[in-house]
Amino acid sequence: MRDRAARTRTGLTAKHQPASLEQDTRVRVDLAHLRGFEGKARSLRFLPAQPAGSVLNGRHASRLRGRGLNFEELRGYLPGDDPRTIDWKVTARTGKAHVRVYSEERDRPVLLVVDQRMTMFFGTRLNMKSVTAAEAAALTAFRVLDQGDRVGGLVFGDNYVAEVRPKRSQTARDQFLSTLVKANQELSANNPGTEDPQTLNRVLGMVARAAPRNHLVVVFSDFDGIDRSSERLVGQISRHNDLILCPVTDPISSEIPKDLKVVVSDGDLQVELDTTSKDTHARLSEFATGRLAGVLLWQHKFGVPVMPLSSGEDTVTQIRHLTGLAPQNRRSRR
Repeated sequence: MRDRAARTRTGLTAKHQPASLEQDTRVRVDLAHLRGFEGKARSLRFLPAQPAGSVLNGRHASRLRGRGLNFEELRGYLPGDDPRTIDWKVTARTGKAHVRVYSEERDRPVLLVVDQRMTMFFGTRLNMKSVTAAEAAALTAFRVLDQGDRVGGLVFGDNYVAEVRPKRSQTARDQFLSTLVKANQELSANNPGTEDPQTLNRVLGMVARAAPRNHLVVVFSDFDGIDRSSERLVGQISRHNDLILCPVTDPISSEIPKDLKVVVSDGDLQVELDTTSKDTHARLSEFATGRLAGVLLWQHKFGVPVMPLSSGEDTVTQIRHLTGLAPQNRRSRR
């Protein structure tokens, strides 16, 4: 069962939703809410040196390679130079050992890819998945700019993709946040279905073209619709870039109740799901966990760091835990 554009009927319509629900940042974010993560982002780190418990550390079979290198010059070999930097072609041509000198890039472009399709407009405990993705992306945007990198991104829904080119400026960061807020606020349980909804593969193809090499790419998505083409694109992107995958799930995906009766609809058709049936419950459980299993497989195949996020838990607390940081005290939490 595909859950693109599927939603649970709540009895609420867009015209009659209570004002408190419309303003609830667990359902939809606003710019002020995302700006509130600036201070909380300062302790995070997306550079190669990571705490021992971080999923971005090399001990976890995946790591960040860091900024790229710029070629500076060729010069004669000096005692103490790393033999691996010797340019053997120039050495053979001149008869004297020469080395290639590089310097680390002062900054690198960071591309934040944020899924705001209808599959993300779902939540059973704390946040909508779309909100958790937006909060995590905002945290990352603040941190990478503060550490001296360029920030930009791709925000996509079912029928559009909005691109913000990576720049080392607060203007670019604020443009990205505004784009993210606009996409998030357009999500509604009453949105009509889309005839040709945006696929993750299309977006990954755009990422591969926008980030040919030496980028940090972070993808926040529920990874709906992944297939073998997705795997090929992930491998292509990770070959020349640092890539972090952040699959966003809802707690119900790992703990589907055995006595749940719910009606879901794509706007035209609807179906009742009854998990009292053992066969239905087993099929739903297999479907819900399949995508995460696929993403974790990429972690081992390509050495790509995976930071799984749950919409049922506080976003800052999860990211601090995943990056090996101690929990914040209660007063500093959201």
